[in-house]
Amino acid sequence: MPRVTTADDLLTEYASGERNFQESNLVGVDLVRSNLQGVNLRGANLSFGKLSGINLQEADLRGADLSLANLMGANLRGANLWEANLIGADLSFADLREANLHGAYLWEAKLTRAQLQGSDLSGAKIGGAVLTGADLRGAILPDGSVRA
Repeated sequence: MPRVTTADDLLTEYASGERNFQESNLVGVDLVRSNLQGVNLRGANLSFGKLSGINLQEADLRGADLSLANLMGANLRGANLWEANLIGADLSFADLREANLHGAYLWEAKLTRAQLQGSDLSGAKIGGAVLTGADLRGAILPDGSVRA
């Protein structure tokens, strides 16, 4: 399992077929519009990352630090963000359909117009989060109720 510290290293390893980058330190990384579908970044530090338009569909981001990251328009459909740190992250216009956000830290996160249909937000901490125009149909809310 390679632990990478630069976008170039990550993209090179990914292109060669590697998918496991657990606990990599990628603070401030620029991966705008990159395709990392199915990648394992469990426990990785991507805080302050420039990740707008990134494809992280079906990615394993359990316990990852994405605090203050720019994830505008990111594809996180079906991603596992269990207990991920998304404090202050910008997830505006992101696709989070069917994502696992159980126990995620979303304080002050921007989820404007995000697609959260069928996502699991049970136990998520969402104080101060901006959900203007977010689509929560079928989502499990932090209190365990399901949004109609």
